[in-house]
Amino acid sequence: MLRFVLIALGAAGIALPAAAQVPFPAEVRTQEITTNGATIHVRIGGTGPAVVLLHGYGETGDMWAPLAADLVRDHTVVVPDLRGLGLSSKPETGFDKKTQAGDVAGVLDALKIDHADLVTHDIGNMVGYAFAVQHPERVKRFVLIDAPLPGIGPWEEVLKNPLLWHFRFGGPDMERLVAGRERIYLDRFWNEFSATPSRFSEAAREHYAELYALPGAMHSGFAQFAAFDQDAVDNKAFLAANGKLGMPVLAIGGEKSFGPMMATVMRFAASDVTEGIIPDAGHWIMEENPTATSAMVRSFLASQ
Repeated sequence: MLRFVLIALGAAGIALPAAAQVPFPAEVRTQEITTNGATIHVRIGGTGPAVVLLHGYGETGDMWAPLAADLVRDHTVVVPDLRGLGLSSKPETGFDKKTQAGDVAGVLDALKIDHADLVTHDIGNMVGYAFAVQHPERVKRFVLIDAPLPGIGPWEEVLKNPLLWHFRFGGPDMERLVAGRERIYLDRFWNEFSATPSRFSEAAREHYAELYALPGAMHSGFAQFAAFDQDAVDNKAFLAANGKLGMPVLAIGGEKSFGPMMATVMRFAASDVTEGIIPDAGHWIMEENPTATSAMVRSFLASQ
């Protein structure tokens, strides 16, 4: 189905995104999985224990190519694009993270994977937490990277940071303001949230800007943020009903971004938290220091 959609877009004169600049290993295939009211574009490869990699805003599952190339040697790697982003479908609703946790469950069910490790970044953290807190028996270990959880710990203080103005960017004209200017809008985040902006390469910027210029993508991105208030309500309810997560958690912050605050946040939501800091990196750690990030994640997933 996705192939025909892409052909139709090309026929309509809509430019399609170039291939990811850092390719996935040849053994990684793609599959479109329809579940929970969306069609999720998923990359799957390797054999061994399953690990699910969830991306955040400003990127797609393509961000995980360097880590997937490492893990695919001895893991089954599952890399979805979140609903509304990348090459997944663009539904009108369902951008609260509780619903998107259902997308993750549906993908794993379709692949006949009962349990997995989770590695998540940015909004992927929020989707991953909603999945882990509802399905703790399916998550063996959980790595969260450099973003807060709505309603958890110092969330209200986080919202006061002026760098996070986009959390509240909304209104009837927001999509019209950025239409055709997606690269300008996204460059702001890639530059301001990097320790060294030049490490977020020009090729990667072009690739993601084209993906976010696809019909419905910016609408979906704004909807991810608009759902934060509901996510906060849901997360508080999850915590009250289920208590803290019990599986081992690695909370990673970029040295020039969340740093140790990532572990501080997660100690409000999990009982077994290990702190990790990626040196010489801001928020975009897979672009800024992929070697250190991959080594830290692999070490944690290998731990007993």
